[in-house]
Amino acid sequence: MKRLLITIMIVIAFHLPAAYSEPDKTADEILVLADAVRNPDKPFSLTVNLVEYREGRAQDKMLLSAYSKEDQNSGQYRSLIRFIEPLRDENKLMLKNGNNLWFFDPASKSSVRLSPQQRLMGQASNGDVVTVNLHKDYKATLDIEETITDADRRQLLCYKLGMQALNDTVTYHRIEYWVEKENYQPVKGKFYSESDRLLKIAYFRGYQEQLGKKRPTEVVIIDGVNSKLVTKMNYSNYQYREIPEEWFQKEYLPRFKGE
Repeated sequence: MKRLLITIMIVIAFHLPAAYSEPDKTADEILVLADAVRNPDKPFSLTVNLVEYREGRAQDKMLLSAYSKEDQNSGQYRSLIRFIEPLRDENKLMLKNGNNLWFFDPASKSSVRLSPQQRLMGQASNGDVVTVNLHKDYKATLDIEETITDADRRQLLCYKLGMQALNDTVTYHRIEYWVEKENYQPVKGKFYSESDRLLKIAYFRGYQEQLGKKRPTEVVIIDGVNSKLVTKMNYSNYQYREIPEEWFQKEYLPRFKGE
């Protein structure tokens, strides 16, 4: 009987689901590492190309230049977004400094407050195109480890994180976030409103070597209700660069001349 019990315990141990394995890191540590995959560790710029699709057909597009620099006090990023296309929006600006988001129109020479939840184009919100360290805005818990299908139909073993907003100024109230266990690369996210309505699903793909680390160069955003509404965000032209502090001041926006 003793031998039988030992045999049963061994069989059970080998067949326990991944959710019961002891994690190597805490949820917050995993989220910090996933943020480091998305965000370079020095001030940088890149180009963001957005294309909105309806039932597989391109409907609208937008081209942006983004300049981002981490605030040494808060650990959160400040971002300046310059609109390049369409021509009607050329040289308009969007500034994120702390929890404040501002939009500047050179035609009216005025700055107005924006909500990060407000839609920019298609399924992409204002808060989706600025650089953020999620671990500064969300409290993470490690739900389970599970194997999911990524955007390229690969089966990947991931940590599934539950993330709750630490304040009401962030873009999403709650996020479910899948991070590949092997390399801490973000794979998938589900984003929820304060009423717990699923707003969108995002897949991170197109990993390429950029500024010393493999980073996602495409995010596919799918509407939470209608899966035929899709927006793709592509990142290119990564560059480390010196970014003047005044670029992140609202009062400087009327004087911004770009590169």
